[in-house]
Amino acid sequence: MKKLILFAVGFWLLLLIYPAWLGYQIWEQSGRDELPRRADAIVVLGAAHYNGRPSPVLKARLDHAAYLYREGFSDVVIVTGGRAEGDEISEAEAGERYLGNETNVAGSHVLTEIEGRTTLESLTNVRAIAEERGIDSVLLVSDPLHSERVKRMATDLGFDKAFASPASYVSLNRSRETKVDELVHEVVSLTVYELFDR
Repeated sequence: MKKLILFAVGFWLLLLIYPAWLGYQIWEQSGRDELPRRADAIVVLGAAHYNGRPSPVLKARLDHAAYLYREGFSDVVIVTGGRAEGDEISEAEAGERYLGNETNVAGSHVLTEIEGRTTLESLTNVRAIAEERGIDSVLLVSDPLHSERVKRMATDLGFDKAFASPASYVSLNRSRETKVDELVHEVVSLTVYELFDR
């Protein structure tokens, strides 16, 4: 009986401590901008668009990727994201158009991943593109709180080097409640990924 009680206590402690530890790692990573001298490609994680017009979140990511491109961190930008139900074009295609029309990133330097419906699907497809083109290092652009998860996934998928340079959302004026919701979402998503590889 004593062993059973100890096991139960240990189990519940682990259930509390593990998500708390992940939350700490996610929060720590969110404050880091890991700019390498160079990366083989800048990878922009997709987000919503409205009939081809990037949402504020996607626009912030694309603007940051364009800045990194202009500053010479890479000559290649890969935009990701499939089509949501009802969309005529994918998130990646909306991103490609925006980069070409609004930021003057050369179209020949932009690659698209148009099938992914989740972060893992998009990065798995990016890995396939990378293998075809000899891309070994990536500079990942997404939300600050998303950075830990995308870095882990990219590393697990076999990239030699994965760096995170999150888009700034200062202009979006996100509330504290929204940030807490995002943190909880990332803890749950990272836990599911770590436990079930999905």
